[in-house]
Amino acid sequence: MIATPANSAMPTHLQTVDEFEQWERQHPHEGSYEFVRGRIIPKPAMKQDEFYIADFLRRQFIKTQLFQSGHTLMPEGDSYVDGARKRVPDLLYVTANQHQAIRRGERVNTLFAIEILSDSESYEDVLDKLQDYFDGGTQLVWYIAPKRQKIFAYTSPDESKAYKGQDIISAAPVVPELQFAVADMFAQ
Repeated sequence: MIATPANSAMPTHLQTVDEFEQWERQHPHEGSYEFVRGRIIPKPAMKQDEFYIADFLRRQFIKTQLFQSGHTLMPEGDSYVDGARKRVPDLLYVTANQHQAIRRGERVNTLFAIEILSDSESYEDVLDKLQDYFDGGTQLVWYIAPKRQKIFAYTSPDESKAYKGQDIISAAPVVPELQFAVADMFAQ
């Protein structure tokens, strides 16, 4: 169920991200939403059993030279695909130049998105998100499947490789220094 103010219903007539964000400013609500071609999609907050994954990834990223240069791996930020689509990945990579663009009021799409697969996500949801990210210029998407202890690395909506166990995954070409054995992320 979507939490909105009692006197406000979710609009069905919005067609652009601008219209959606204007509606959001005028109608405060709880939670985060993605907007895809007129559809408002609730974005559940990261669950506690997913925190260790996000924490591990952020700690690995902090060790990189890119982090030292002002780049960030941040949780649940807006990633703009185009004027009709805005996604909110579980983690997104933001370059130092993108930080400056955001400060100037520009909208940016991440070059590297990380999604943690939830029980409520369908295969169609995954495919739709992948297409949206790559349509916006994303170069790499990781889909993490915690129950299977695997990471699926997508370099296009149709090309992926699965990593598990002692396989070394790398975020190259976007963040080449970010690499680790998949088992390390799932270690207790």
